[in-house]
Amino acid sequence: MAHQLESMFSVIETPWHGLGKIVREAPTAADAIKLAGLDWNVSKRPVKVVNPDGSESEAKGFVAIVRDSDQTVFNVLGEGFTPLQNSKVFDFFNPFIEAGLASFETAGSLRGGRNVWALAKLNKAPIEVGKGDAVNKFLLLSNGHDGTMACRVGFTPIRVVCANTLAAAHGAQASKLVRLMHSKNVATNVEKLREIINAADAKFEATAEQYRELARRDVHRGDLRKYVNIVFGFSEIEDERRQLAQKKTLESIERLFTQGRGMNLKSAKGTYWGLYNAVTEYLSYESGRSEDRRLYSLWFSQSARINQRALHTAMEMARVA
Repeated sequence: MAHQLESMFSVIETPWHGLGKIVREAPTAADAIKLAGLDWNVSKRPVKVVNPDGSESEAKGFVAIVRDSDQTVFNVLGEGFTPLQNSKVFDFFNPFIEAGLASFETAGSLRGGRNVWALAKLNKAPIEVGKGDAVNKFLLLSNGHDGTMACRVGFTPIRVVCANTLAAAHGAQASKLVRLMHSKNVATNVEKLREIINAADAKFEATAEQYRELARRDVHRGDLRKYVNIVFGFSEIEDERRQLAQKKTLESIERLFTQGRGMNLKSAKGTYWGLYNAVTEYLSYESGRSEDRRLYSLWFSQSARINQRALHTAMEMARVA
């Protein structure tokens, strides 16, 4: 598949400039689902098998997951699979939007509609890592219609100066959100929503202290290469093509560590905070073959795992620096 992105909207500016429709102000939930191109349903259909004599028989215990709008078959799964409709995703966000707790930032679908997401910015003060170095707080919900990914809800920080998506601040609040997602009383639990958002905000502030600790620790000579090797799992190999790929990644991180977005700020220049952001900038803007593939990998696949490992490794190395 040449492109991962199917449809998308974003408000003014997003971490992936140039993808999807750009709108001038945050939409309502009713408008957001249409702008994102997600105003469609999926259904479970019987699976038929064509026999050698041309007759048909039903594959009992299996169903096809089909998009009703264009009959796209997303996958064939066990009959116990229950699709989560896109409308439910936006219904989940609606109380946050109506209560003024959050506003939509972007939403869309990838892999031909198989994966969908919505991202809302929390109306809370940003994290201040250092002067001029802010990190905004977001709520991300993602869902898979092909059975390869369960519905996930969590909190995601994004660095303003470079739009780097940082390792998510997951915790007990994320699991509470998942439970709330499946509650029949989501719309009436506004007070519960406020409690969860406030608890998440406290989690963000705890994460902020980790970021500030990284900003206080300088990277010693030779530690950059060691850090990149650990984060990306590089090792001594004989394969020349893989050696070249590893070398190019290392050179990219080295360049971004000195010349990347926001590296002129005191909090980032020469520090582990800067080194961590060199990796997240690489994952956000340079790894992979296209912007939409980077988006998919950063939120749903390998880059998300590398991002988390990058933060953990930076904290471990900074403690002994």
